[in-house]
Amino acid sequence: MRSDELPLSRAVVDRAAHLRTDAAQERALADPATRVVLLRDGRVPVDARGRLVLTTVAQAQRAAAGGDRADGEHPWLLLGADDERAYVARRAPGDADDVADLPQRGAPSDRDVHAPASPPADPPAPRAVADGDAVRWASLREVGSHLEARDAGLVATAVALDAWHERHPRCPRCGAATRVTQAGWVRACTVDGSEHYPRTDPAVIMAVVDDADRLLLAHAVAWAPGRYSTLAGFVEPGESLEHAVRREVAEETRVVVGEVTYAGSQPWPFPASLMVAFVARAVATDVRVDGVEVEHAAWFTRDELASAVVAGTVVPPSRSSIARALVEDWFGGPLPEPAAR
Repeated sequence: MRSDELPLSRAVVDRAAHLRTDAAQERALADPATRVVLLRDGRVPVDARGRLVLTTVAQAQRAAAGGDRADGEHPWLLLGADDERAYVARRAPGDADDVADLPQRGAPSDRDVHAPASPPADPPAPRAVADGDAVRWASLREVGSHLEARDAGLVATAVALDAWHERHPRCPRCGAATRVTQAGWVRACTVDGSEHYPRTDPAVIMAVVDDADRLLLAHAVAWAPGRYSTLAGFVEPGESLEHAVRREVAEETRVVVGEVTYAGSQPWPFPASLMVAFVARAVATDVRVDGVEVEHAAWFTRDELASAVVAGTVVPPSRSSIARALVEDWFGGPLPEPAAR
């Protein structure tokens, strides 16, 4: 499993930290080549093929009902830049299902309808939305695995930054309001001057395998019937990643883990996780679930898992998740599709 091939780790745009200044952001917003990732409740606009719809700054301003650049509630967020343009994000307020303010089919627009897997020397010029196209709002969970590499990285960053601003409008030291600085990457307290940065919460996720090369999958109490995934949990203060793997597995299933090997990582901005994946070798395999977080857990051979997925009795993790990558890496390839019903 390669981290740079995971759905949300395929970032190819330079994050351009040197452009995180007010002056550089103003230049980017004035540049007609700049493209905007619009956000609404953590969702982004996609076309009928699930491709990201990028707008111009002017279109984003119209979607934001006036486009005041100093609007602290919906700040501009610099995502990065390549040789051709800067990329920014902004929240579009209003009804999350209303796409009337986005480029519509048959209407001229500066929409980028397709992003290459890696930036070409001369990116294609934006063209009008084709007849028959439909624009809708979609979550990153839904479309992350379908996005091209450039767009996956842009959207993951945009969703994470937007969620941070939404949840942290005030200073954690004194409770005063904060103002957005450094192109959306810092919030500064208006009273004590302290600066606060986007947070990332590390979580471990693990493919637990035994000596027979069976995989341990679990069904959480809060999940829909049939959904199974690998075990996962947040890293606690003062804890190493490897210790977190062993603790989480033991707490949720009583399975004892020995060797722990790093496998990869990807952002999971729901709202601020970084999923760090491991393969963990079980040395004691009796399963006793905690009944609080995990309702059921079981060991699967490859044949057993394939049969359960085809039968629909096991619903595997989403294709955008690193859990799916862990399962398929162990399985040796893509999981089969469920049988038609």
